[in-house]
Amino acid sequence: MITAGVDIGSTASKAAVLKDGSPIAQVVGASTTNPKRTAQEIFERALSEAGVAREEVACVVGTGYGRTQVPFANQNVSEITCHGRGAHFLQPAVRTVIDIGGQDTKVILIDGQGNLMDFVMNDKCAAGTGRFLEAMARSMEIPLDAFEEQYLGSGDPSVISNMCSVFAESEVINLVNDGVPLASIVKGLIQSLASRVASIARRLGLEPQVTMTGGVAKSGAVRDALARKLGVPLVGFGTQDPQLVGALGAAIVAADYARGCPPAGFGPAAGG
Repeated sequence: MITAGVDIGSTASKAAVLKDGSPIAQVVGASTTNPKRTAQEIFERALSEAGVAREEVACVVGTGYGRTQVPFANQNVSEITCHGRGAHFLQPAVRTVIDIGGQDTKVILIDGQGNLMDFVMNDKCAAGTGRFLEAMARSMEIPLDAFEEQYLGSGDPSVISNMCSVFAESEVINLVNDGVPLASIVKGLIQSLASRVASIARRLGLEPQVTMTGGVAKSGAVRDALARKLGVPLVGFGTQDPQLVGALGAAIVAADYARGCPPAGFGPAAGG
């Protein structure tokens, strides 16, 4: 049986294809202002990588910020559920999933089967998200991937007193103009972000083991700072891209639906 998950996020879109419960394709691409077209394109890429025709897919689940804009999906399911299922698939001992995406942060508690038990999220502000880091990188006029090197540099972290993107950007610009080393500013930003996420996590309560998903989870600097703030190690996924966990979980949920799934409707009209 072949199933698929399509995760349309605010900044990145992902797709995963499973065959008999094993991943055979996983792809990531940029989100656009046309989520329906983005969903079609990312899905087609995944099918091509898997060497699978549309009509062979038993069920497709859409998830993420734009999950209702996946016109060919048989079901759409919250990314909270999908990240939990995906994380459990990769690391069955995990019970707390911290998902830091482009525009929100979620802390998710799951049971021994990967089912959602409880969650809390910050969706009112960009603070503590991928967009926050992108905005700060622009303020310093350095690429976002340079944060890793700066975080490991010498010097004490700067104090960033405000996590609002607008006010923090002003603080960063002032620090740069005052000649404060970039390494100190980056350390301050990363530690401020980690403190905010840790505060959200403590509102829910942590159950070991703890892992991190989403695009920001690819940042070793953020993982290190968050583990220190939480006081627990963060379980990794080996070679698996943490940004793809939601799409993988959606494909797993699709397998649950497959037996009672309605016809896929993979026609030109369904593609929007």
